[in-house]
Amino acid sequence: MFGVLFEQTADGQRYIDWLLSGLGWTLALAFFGWWIAFAVGLMVGIGRTVQNRIVAVLARLYVEIFRNIPVLVQMFLWYFVLPEILPTSFGNAIKQIPPPWGSFFPALVCLGLYTAARIAEQVRAGIEALPKGQTEAANALGLTGYQTYRYIIVPQALRLIVPSLTSEVMGIYKNTSVALTIGVMELTAQARQISEATFQTFTAFGAATLIYLALALIAYQVMAAIDKAVRIPGTTPAKDAIEPNLADEVQQVGSLPDAIEVAK
Repeated sequence: MFGVLFEQTADGQRYIDWLLSGLGWTLALAFFGWWIAFAVGLMVGIGRTVQNRIVAVLARLYVEIFRNIPVLVQMFLWYFVLPEILPTSFGNAIKQIPPPWGSFFPALVCLGLYTAARIAEQVRAGIEALPKGQTEAANALGLTGYQTYRYIIVPQALRLIVPSLTSEVMGIYKNTSVALTIGVMELTAQARQISEATFQTFTAFGAATLIYLALALIAYQVMAAIDKAVRIPGTTPAKDAIEPNLADEVQQVGSLPDAIEVAK
């Protein structure tokens, strides 16, 4: 079924080379976009919880804007609209960026800032999940607000939200497919190009689907390993906390007949 991918194209390459090229752009967008998202999302998430009302309002405004506008619309805004509203010299400089970078950088900024809004909410939830006694103890020790967040609050919050961040890591890989709308030849765009060249739509998109699935599984396993490595001592996953109790209850129920016989 996938034999067509190993056939030569008009330029002497193979169709599978197109897919591998698209995979490279997908990985680049996801990897660098994730670090932009994590850095911005961490700052915005902290801003959502500080006592300064102005900072908290600005952070919430950022989250509401970037989280509630579809990523496709944001992609068009960064690529088509931003150069038109900037001063003419800056707008022309952006338009003159040679391909593929002229499409890659707007897509990178779009994915990074969109995902950052979602990460910010994860960070806020992690900070608010911590007991207030953590902050009170830091104040009693004479730590400043910056030191409290830097050494006490943020490290614990990040360790708590690793499982929820897994979905964001997997999501940014999938959202890279939107970049095809502005000309980035990532994995989905290459699959579409193969489909148009060979009329083997099922083969082209089937191969792309398997690659996306493999990326998601790898990301899940990596995040699971990170979660296990940084898990706060004394905390266990829900299933690990429940299953031993169930086993104890089953053992106790199973021993009831023996206890009854002894009583008799």
